[in-house]
Amino acid sequence: MNDKLMVGLIGGSGLGDALAAEKGRAVFDDTPFGKPSGPITVGRWAGVRVAILSRHGAGHVYNPSTVPYRANIHALKQLGVTHLIASGAVGSLREQIAPRDLVIPDQIIDKTHQRRSTFFDTDVVAHVEFAEPFCPGLRRLLVEAGTAVETTVHDGGTYVCMEGPQFSTVAESKMHQAWGGDLIGMTCCPEAKLAREAEICYALVALPTDYDCWRPHDPDRGKQELLAEIIGHLEAATANAVALIKAAVERIGEGAELAPCGCGSALELAIWSDRERIPARTVERLGPLLSKYVGPQSHASK
Repeated sequence: MNDKLMVGLIGGSGLGDALAAEKGRAVFDDTPFGKPSGPITVGRWAGVRVAILSRHGAGHVYNPSTVPYRANIHALKQLGVTHLIASGAVGSLREQIAPRDLVIPDQIIDKTHQRRSTFFDTDVVAHVEFAEPFCPGLRRLLVEAGTAVETTVHDGGTYVCMEGPQFSTVAESKMHQAWGGDLIGMTCCPEAKLAREAEICYALVALPTDYDCWRPHDPDRGKQELLAEIIGHLEAATANAVALIKAAVERIGEGAELAPCGCGSALELAIWSDRERIPARTVERLGPLLSKYVGPQSHASK
């Protein structure tokens, strides 16, 4: 088993609680960006080192705009996470993507505007490539592991990430469809961008719970009945997602080869600042991210 590899698991609505139920050691380290959403459970599945974090915190106390994304990703990087599998509930913008299906998206449209989306906002400028926002090797592993679950697993799709916490208007929902969106959610960004900056392979399991608001509801059904249906979809999709993620981790434990990718060297050509001018305090503050490329350790590794 490759002990240099560590898989982080970030759960959204429902999934965080299901994953965190696994036994392990709880870690709640501070970061230069504050504390993460909650304790991170560190342990092993199928011989693979894992670190599990509930995105919205215990009791779902962080809304999508207030999740401490930078602290979450930095904390996982500090712990040694190399591959990150995230999950989250979404609305479906396509008839063929039904509630309780799972989707492994391959593209993102980022509509968020209130969130800090980079680690490099002072003293250093970095422009990572993000044309393919999800790690192709980790995506492929999740798609192949989809044979282990009794539901449809869609290979690919565009995730539109909106600010929230309010849901879309009908006009917005139809606009997202016209843009080519397949899913609408609130948490994929800046999580995916920060993972790329941290040189962590990142992929997402999306859990459709409804058809957003573009598809009219049955007028004879009350709000409570519709809410109960959505919760039922979420619970079923969560169970499917847990099975899929566990199957993927087990494949890693069995020695499954991940396709080559550039995630682990995303910063190699991304740092545009004069490295001699980056303050030592910044290199120390961002050590897990920068030390490979800036400072004495970077020269020693050459």
